[in-house]
Amino acid sequence: MDVLSTVVKSKEEEEEEEEEMSLLQLLTSETRDFLITPSGDQVKVEDLEGKTVGIYFSANWYSKCQQFTPILADVYHQLVEQGAKFEIVFVSSDEDQRSFDVFYGTMPWLAIPFCDLQSKKNLTQKFQIEGIPSLIILDSGGKPIQTDGVELIYRYGVQAFPFTSTTMAELEAEELAKHASQTIGRLLCTDSRDYVFKQEEQVPISQLVGKTVGLYFSALWCPPCVKFTPRLVTVYQQLKEKNEDFEIVFISIDRDETGYVECYQSMPWLSLPYGDETAKTLLRYFHVQGIPTLIIIGPDGKTVTREGRNLINLHLEMAYPFTEAQLSLLQDRLDEEAKNYPNSVHHIGHRHILNLVSASSGGGPFICCECDEQGSGWAYQCIECGYEIHLKCVRESEKDGFNEKQLRTVIPACACSSGY
Repeated sequence: MDVLSTVVKSKEEEEEEEEEMSLLQLLTSETRDFLITPSGDQVKVEDLEGKTVGIYFSANWYSKCQQFTPILADVYHQLVEQGAKFEIVFVSSDEDQRSFDVFYGTMPWLAIPFCDLQSKKNLTQKFQIEGIPSLIILDSGGKPIQTDGVELIYRYGVQAFPFTSTTMAELEAEELAKHASQTIGRLLCTDSRDYVFKQEEQVPISQLVGKTVGLYFSALWCPPCVKFTPRLVTVYQQLKEKNEDFEIVFISIDRDETGYVECYQSMPWLSLPYGDETAKTLLRYFHVQGIPTLIIIGPDGKTVTREGRNLINLHLEMAYPFTEAQLSLLQDRLDEEAKNYPNSVHHIGHRHILNLVSASSGGGPFICCECDEQGSGWAYQCIECGYEIHLKCVRESEKDGFNEKQLRTVIPACACSSGY
């Protein structure tokens, strides 16, 4: 019994010691007591004492990291200019030194040297990093105070500092109050601007009051945006032909005005001026972490859904007005329609039998392997491979000349090792 107590006590002491690791212990190794700057200079880890520190796990090869890094850099620059005691340390998941150098060259903060693989491994295990980008916030003593730093930066920007629980509670309360009093005017108007553009014409924001409005975050450089925009244009024009009170406002995430102009030329709706600070405010306000994103605002000025893109992909113009009642009606219709589909098919895009599944029988959110757009609920699914397609993609294959019999027989069943 005494031996067991000793063992338990030893483990508890080890856990306490691990939790109480200082910044110096966390960020140094047996052969290194410094971090590096983008210019190659060395900075002693002890110089970070007394600062709030963000440990930034990221990599050049992942698009979400490339999207988040400039946003984090903007917040970092603002905090430095304000004299805040804040620093960031980059922990790379890049594949080689060259990739590290290229990506780190876009960052203004410190980094663990790429060659120090053991330190990167230790930090990844210490903070149980399962995905990137990830930003762990440590207080001045090296204790983790926030593990979802990426989400907090997206939501609150520079206001998130110093990332304490008190600050988070205040920001969340403020955010709830803003959403409760939200109107289309408060979302889009500024002290110096009460209009949006339709190409070069100014349109008063007051004309949007009482309408269902889509806030469309998009950019020319984004391939999914380039693919989704024509579909949204078609839906928009169909709703306009039906005289529906629907409008869209383009919120550009383009990297320069030339990209914005070229991107907006393909759109028949309204737009915020390029470079307007409201765009950054709305990105944070709606927690936009990827594009294209379509936020739907109801006639009362309140948010109906943040999933406008997915709903357009699933239901096209039938998604309008995007309310729970409409979506429930569409789901009932989809459930009824699914009864007319075979329980299994051989689809031209896959080698194995695909089985019909619903949300209650194994279906759920997925990316359609036929059209690369999101789906949910009903789908044709290969359980062994994870291959899933929309029901409508099967239907479109039939329209293209593949009837049900051909869908069943065009490719014979084969072993799972054959892949797609």
